[in-house]
Amino acid sequence: MAVFSPRNTAIAALVLLAATAATLLAMGRVPICTCGEIKLFAPEVYSPDNSQQIADWYTPSHVIHGFLFYGATFLLARLLPAGWMPVGARLLLAMLVEIGWELLENSPIIIDRYRAQTIALDYYGDSVLNSICDVLAMMIGFWIARRLPVLATVALGIGLEILCLVVIRDNLTLNVLMLVHPVQAVLDWQKGAMPPAP
Repeated sequence: MAVFSPRNTAIAALVLLAATAATLLAMGRVPICTCGEIKLFAPEVYSPDNSQQIADWYTPSHVIHGFLFYGATFLLARLLPAGWMPVGARLLLAMLVEIGWELLENSPIIIDRYRAQTIALDYYGDSVLNSICDVLAMMIGFWIARRLPVLATVALGIGLEILCLVVIRDNLTLNVLMLVHPVQAVLDWQKGAMPPAP
């Protein structure tokens, strides 16, 4: 469909990103880290930089979102008549879902839930920079899934999950589990990696 040409899709994606940033600012989110610095990567999970910079150890989760959204929209497109859901439409739908999550994740109800039920004790929400970069990470994941064979995408997703599990004792799977149905044994194991309180 011409309406979802690469140019029109890019314009729509930019409009969605701008609208997301404006909404997050209206919600009271800080534009960048309150430390005043912009960093490419925040390596410390238990630091004020986490969820504030361009990327952190939770960025792979958003890449995996892209894998999952590509697969889900691929299956959805197969249920519709041919041509009704071209890849541009699928990307924009994936963006809407990811943006919806970013807005919900930065609402008081989810922030409080994270702080009460997960290892994110000092989580006060993402910076606007981090949220926009999370959406971009999802878009990169979507693009990767479109280019790689299915088995390679699955292997990469599992690899990212294992990497995060080993390095920070958290990943997308555990994050969802602990948000939806907290398990005390998992929380205790995750807390074992936390630095001692000052």
